[in-house]
Amino acid sequence: MERFRFAAWAEEYSQKTNRSLAGTRLRIDTEAAGENELMRARDWGMVVLPAGQDTDSSCMEATIDATVPVDKVPDARKLSGAEAMAFAQNHMPVLDAVMKDALQHVDFTGISIAVCLILEPKTAILLRQLKAAGAKVGAYCGAEANDERVAEQLRAEGIPVAYNPDWTPMQAHQGALDLLDELKPNIIIDDGASFARLAAMERPELMADIIGVAEETTSGIRAFQAMQDAGKLSFPVIAVNDSMLKTGFDNAHGTGETCVTTMQRILGSDAFDGSRVTVVGYGPVGRGFARRARALGANVTVCDTNPVVALQAVFDGFRALDIDKAVPDADMVVSATGVRHTIAMEHMREMRQGAVLAVIGGIANEIALDELADFHAENKREIRDLAIPDGPTIRLVSEGDGVNYTVGGGNPIEIMDLSFAVQASAVTYLLEHRGDLENGLQQLDRNVDRHIAEIALRTRGYEPSHAVADNGYDWTMTRFAENETEKE
Repeated sequence: MERFRFAAWAEEYSQKTNRSLAGTRLRIDTEAAGENELMRARDWGMVVLPAGQDTDSSCMEATIDATVPVDKVPDARKLSGAEAMAFAQNHMPVLDAVMKDALQHVDFTGISIAVCLILEPKTAILLRQLKAAGAKVGAYCGAEANDERVAEQLRAEGIPVAYNPDWTPMQAHQGALDLLDELKPNIIIDDGASFARLAAMERPELMADIIGVAEETTSGIRAFQAMQDAGKLSFPVIAVNDSMLKTGFDNAHGTGETCVTTMQRILGSDAFDGSRVTVVGYGPVGRGFARRARALGANVTVCDTNPVVALQAVFDGFRALDIDKAVPDADMVVSATGVRHTIAMEHMREMRQGAVLAVIGGIANEIALDELADFHAENKREIRDLAIPDGPTIRLVSEGDGVNYTVGGGNPIEIMDLSFAVQASAVTYLLEHRGDLENGLQQLDRNVDRHIAEIALRTRGYEPSHAVADNGYDWTMTRFAENETEKE
């Protein structure tokens, strides 16, 4: 029997299915795998389950059977748009439960919702759910972040999609405006504050009907905060990104996991084993990536401008260095900041010949490629050799754009199930409090996260512990008084 290699298995299973590996049970022949491979699976975020051990029927959905050869696992990338959406739907029970709860007390009928998100099967399920609830929905997506199968299927279902792979930047701009004009949205579900800022600046007449915006990214919250600081944020914004189920799961587990496995597919399943990897930015995305890269055998160095965060990286077992020191020594440099020109020209000139450069998560020009006169990005190009003026030739992944959503399948289904459950909750909150919310950034009640997490735990066959109803605590009773009482 061929020895089980976790790195190769994780890359192929993740890329084929777009299922989350983290947060699942891994059924495996533990003796055949060996302790080192089992440790890699555990470090990744999986619970190892010996092949002979019985599994509770309630948690079969969250169990992956690695005793089945990975080459026998069906490839969801080859499905039609309708089939891919059905596959995603089967693994998104949390969003379904949240929408059913919302419909008990909120009327979505006639509400117009414009969605500016990466368009893939999981996003399509959110659009379907909102439409089924009675809302009028439409979506915009850039050519670099779109699944054409899904776009065609949604259009066939009567959901407008503003997207054309051949659009010029000017045509994409006009396409976005046309969708805004068509929908006249009451709510915007946004990515990077793209649609809301466009509407506010170029379609101000539409803003009178805006109930609010649900923003799901760090870069978007940063933009809205700048608008608010400038006194220009004239509508409520729900900071979906600040939900623990977004930053702690979508960013850390979803983006971290799929960026690693997508880069494995491009560079080879053993690309991380023994490699010196520099991760710039140790937010949730960077942490998730660093953790998975280390699980596959990488020697990871972290760069972060915040000394507290850099210290956290050290306590997590990583080296923390200034970017100028870390970049020249790296076999692979990964930017995870969401900040323009994180990787400047000076850094690229100092990189090793043949080193890999990539962005995970990402915004436009997180790598300073706009300073290269002859560089022209090509949609969905996986890798190219890039000659840096007065510097080395490096290997650029995905044209410097976010790896997982441009040349990969996007974040895993189960992870987006959580994120979209939060998005649906944000839309519900905006409708519940229509007309009562102040303009500016707003936080969802933390009980929303708790409710969604309880549903997600149940679907995995787990549960939170209960608290003692009455622990007899008296705030007036100090430890000194307690000790005196005991002596009496």
